[in-house]
Amino acid sequence: MESIAHIMSPMSAGWVGWTLFVLFLCGILGEWFQPGVISQAVGSLVARNDRMYKESPTTIQGQLFISLFRIGTLGLAIYLCAYRGGVFSFGIYMAICGIVFLMLLFKMLCNVLLEYTFQLPAHSVAAYEHYGNIASLASAVLFVAVLVLLKLCDRSVSIWVAGIVSLLFVLIWTYRSWRLFVHTPRAVLYLLIYISTLEVLPLVILYYLSDKLITIL
Repeated sequence: MESIAHIMSPMSAGWVGWTLFVLFLCGILGEWFQPGVISQAVGSLVARNDRMYKESPTTIQGQLFISLFRIGTLGLAIYLCAYRGGVFSFGIYMAICGIVFLMLLFKMLCNVLLEYTFQLPAHSVAAYEHYGNIASLASAVLFVAVLVLLKLCDRSVSIWVAGIVSLLFVLIWTYRSWRLFVHTPRAVLYLLIYISTLEVLPLVILYYLSDKLITIL
């Protein structure tokens, strides 16, 4: 078992602690500038009728801090899973966050292309709303998991925990997508292709690229 306890060594604890504090602050500011983020996220899990779900008011500041929280938390979780020992490198962490940002940007462009190709404007608002809400909730759960894993677990456990959180996110989003878009047998195939190529595959690529980055640097 490969221990990661030394990531919180005296030489690394300062960087890790400040990183966690900034991420936590981004989450708080996201809720401050865009009240209802948490309740919206829970609502996406328990809502029985997607059609009754309307677009919630958003603000530039709120979306900015929420996006920083999501990207930073996912980047830190990936760094934790791919950690190889030594001093925590803030530069490597920022590089991983950059990879996460580019991957999310690529996914957004693909979603816009799919919306245009398949002409889904009636469902796109609800889809983006639910996706953002579920992603925020998954990021919050992942943030708490990272706090625990930094002190209590090793790298192998970190990979399992991050994998379980990611799997839950994919399953919940698959269920919501099914409710929104699946109305014919052919749509089932489209949904499975979408989930595989734009949800599962990007996570695998993110971990692979981050692992290679840490190994090289």
